[in-house]
This record gives sequence, C-alpha cells and structure tokens, in this order.
Amino acid sequence: MTPAVTEFRVADTHRLIPSRHSDSGTVLSRLTEDEAGLGDLMELDGATNDRLLGEEGLLPGIGVHELLYGVRYAHIVNAAFTHAGPSGGRFNNSGRGAWYCGVERETSVAEVAFHKLRQLEEVDWAEEEVGTFDDYLADFATEMHDVRGPKPRYRRYLKAGPIPECYGESQELAAALLAEQSNGLIYPSVRHTGGTCIVCFRPTLVYNVRRGKRLEFRLLAGRDFEDSQVREVRIR
Repeated sequence: MTPAVTEFRVADTHRLIPSRHSDSGTVLSRLTEDEAGLGDLMELDGATNDRLLGEEGLLPGIGVHELLYGVRYAHIVNAAFTHAGPSGGRFNNSGRGAWYCGVERETSVAEVAFHKLRQLEEVDWAEEEVGTFDDYLADFATEMHDVRGPKPRYRRYLKAGPIPECYGESQELAAALLAEQSNGLIYPSVRHTGGTCIVCFRPTLVYNVRRGKRLEFRLLAGRDFEDSQVREVRIR
C-alpha cells in the first residue's frame, strides 16, 4: 500500500556536508601553480565528476532539466543528486542521489556521526578522527509521502541494519514512488530517537538554501557517540 501524502511545510532543515565541499575555487589548485597544468587537471576532473556530468546531461539517473542553475548553492544541491554512493542510501539507489536532511540539527548530527563511525570501523581506524561539516539549511513547502506513525508495514523501510542490505525494501519503495512523480518522503530518524528526516527526490523543491554553522566532530571508533564530541567552530 502506498504511504499517504501529506502537505509539508518546514523551515530551517539541516543537511551536514563536509566543509571541504564549501571551499571556493577548486581543490585541484593545491596540486599545481601552473595555469596550463591546472586547466588539464580540471578537464580530467570534469570527465569523472558526476555533478559536472549531470549538469551536461550525461548521467542516466537524472535529467539535466531537473538540476538547479543560477541560484545560490546550486552546486551543493546538484551534488546531492548526482553523487549517489555505490550502494545508494535508504531511499535512493546508486543511479540517482537525493537530498537527505533532518528537521532538527541534532538529528542530522546523529545521522552523520553514525555513518562516519561506521566508516572508521570498516577501515579499522584506531585514532580519533577530527573533521568539520557545514550545516546547510533549506525550506520545504510541498506534498510528500509520509511513513511516520505506528503502522507495522512501515517498519520494513526503517531497518537499522545491516547496511546496505537493510535498504533493499526502502529503495524499492522509493523507486516506485519516484516513478509516480513523488516529491519525497518524511520518515522517523533511525539514528536519533524522536527525530524526523526528509528525503527530497526533486532538486527544485530544495528551497532557500543557505549555509549555517560549521561543526567540528571528534569521533573514535568503538567509543559511544555523545553530543559533547561536536562543537561549533568559526568559518575562516
């Protein structure tokens, strides 16, 4: 049974993105001071950069006319849809990304910490990892499918693990809804009790994007995550 559609209006949702993606210019400039050499590197990078390929209409999972152009932080939004992970996410497959965010900042922090710690454990990294993330705020005013509530049939879409196997049924649901022109889903956070998450399927519905605070995470594999391991730092 298809989840119910809800009129959803919310401001100041939170998506945490590694700060290196907020830098102006290109990180390739750190590799060479020669302009000609930099141009060659950028051309090579562009040939394998999914966001740039998507903006040229060269990705099969998302059409060029779906992406954003000429608005602030368009590259941040477009990257979410064109840089899908090899296994996808809870409500997207490897062919097409989506904009995931938390209604509460604490929810986004918990989600990021969980997945970052999992990555550290997978590579057996034994030292404390310190990294910064920028909080991108966005507003939504649209209809979305809603899988909140106690309905037992929704539980299969909200499994905690194992990853990525637990994403199988939720990705199937998302694919079916996307084919029916769904805008996205509202769902309870699996990593933050009481938190609410949004997955938006359409770049143009991610409205009024702006950069908020920068957060520093101090994470150690095997150590329980606590809020004290995250603090706001100055954007230089």
